[in-house]
Formats: sequence, structure tokens, C-alpha cells
Amino acid sequence: MSSPPRDAPLLFFDSGLGGLTVLGPTRALLPTAPIVYAADYAGLPYGQKSEAELAARVPALLGRLVERYQPRLAVIACNTASTIALAHVRAALDLPIVGTVPAIKPAAELTRSGVIGVLGTEATVRQPYVDDLSARFAGDKIVLRHGSPGLVTGAEAKLRGDPIDPAVVARAVAGLRDQPGGDAIDVIVLACTHFPLLEEELQAAAGPGVKLIDGAAGIARRIAHLTEGQEWPQTATPGIAVFTRSADRPPPPLAALAPYGIGRIETI
Repeated sequence: MSSPPRDAPLLFFDSGLGGLTVLGPTRALLPTAPIVYAADYAGLPYGQKSEAELAARVPALLGRLVERYQPRLAVIACNTASTIALAHVRAALDLPIVGTVPAIKPAAELTRSGVIGVLGTEATVRQPYVDDLSARFAGDKIVLRHGSPGLVTGAEAKLRGDPIDPAVVARAVAGLRDQPGGDAIDVIVLACTHFPLLEEELQAAAGPGVKLIDGAAGIARRIAHLTEGQEWPQTATPGIAVFTRSADRPPPPLAALAPYGIGRIETI
């Protein structure tokens, strides 16, 4: 298989801005990689959509993006979309696809109490995929789950510079803590790429004895491995952020995206 063109980008896809938490560590490993970051604002929030809707929507939208931007690799930087639509996307598109799954395996290795919390969207925490990860990697542990749509909204607000309601964060952590055995949680898996944007707030609510963990660094290493030996530009160029059009949700200011190497915003 021939190497892709030097300027072929990495395509990151999410319902909103959460995938920036995956883009950040990827840029640290591949600093000159051309970037297209795509956010489906017309479909946000994914966590409250049905499995059937996402299984149809995500491959169709990614197909449009791949045709338009000709990436060398696509990253579904969204736990909800990955747990529901990853197999559909891989069947539909002829390029490497990297998914995002809850970091239950490393959490099981970290826990001392044997009780792990999984904080995600409502759609992610109910997926059989999460049952399977828990059975395979944390079969001898207690895995408690809670879905919090409010944290997605809060993360988007924070990146725009808007205030966050601390009660939303407190309710999300309480959703884990208040379950039987929840007071023994010592590791919380942030099973939505939006949630590390609120790491400071979540850590304060969970307390110093709780370790927060997400899968972003592992995904970045996977991207670097899959593109090993490929050619990249000699210098970095500003990336593109593309948003699906939403009547009630305009794209964020470019200044919020600039720290992630984004220099231009487009809408489709």
C-alpha cells in the first residue's frame, strides 16, 4: 500500500469540542501533522440520541468529510459514537479508523479499593460494549456507571469562556458516589472526551483520593503507530475546524481553538 500524500491530514471527529482532548496529545507526538477537526454541532448531544440514529448518522457524515478532506486516517474522538458506530464506519470507509473506548482496563490496574466509577454520556454507559470491557478487564472489580449529559454542556461552555454551574459537576460525581459501594470509588474513568475539559472541576468534586483517567494518551500513541513511516510536512500549518450547521449553536470563537493548532473555521 502506497504512502499517503505528505499533506494528507488526520481527521478528528466528535459531536462537539470534546475531541480536542484527543487532538492535544496527538499534536504533541506528531507536531507537523495537518489537522482537520470536525464537530457535528447539528447533532449534539449524541448521548441522548438512539443507537439506530447514530449508527446511520455517523458513517454518513464521516463519508462526506473523508470525500471532502481526503484524510490519511480518521479518529472517532467520541466514546458514544465509537461504542455505537465504529463497526459501521469501518465497513463503510476504506481508510484506517481509530475509535475511542472507555479506559476501563487501565482503571482496573490502578484501583486499590476494587471499585471503579465510569462517568460518560447516557448512551455510552448503557452500551453492551461497556459490559464487555468490564467483564474482560475488570471482572473481579465493581464497576459503577453514571450518565451525565450536563457535563457535555458544561465542557462546551468552559471552552467558550462561559461560567460552569458547579452543581452540575457535583451531581455527576454524586451519581456515582450515591450508588451502593460508591463511597469506595478510588478511580473514575472519564468515558466521554468532553469530560477531561472539566478535569479540575471534577477532581475538586471527587476529592484528592480519587484518580481520574481517560484514554486520550493511548489513542494518540495508536495514531502515531498507525502512521509510522509516513511522510509529514516539515513545518506545522494551522488546522481546520469544520462544524455542521446548527441554528441554535454557532461555532466557538477561533481563539478557543487556536491553542489546539486550529487556524480556520468552516461550516458544512
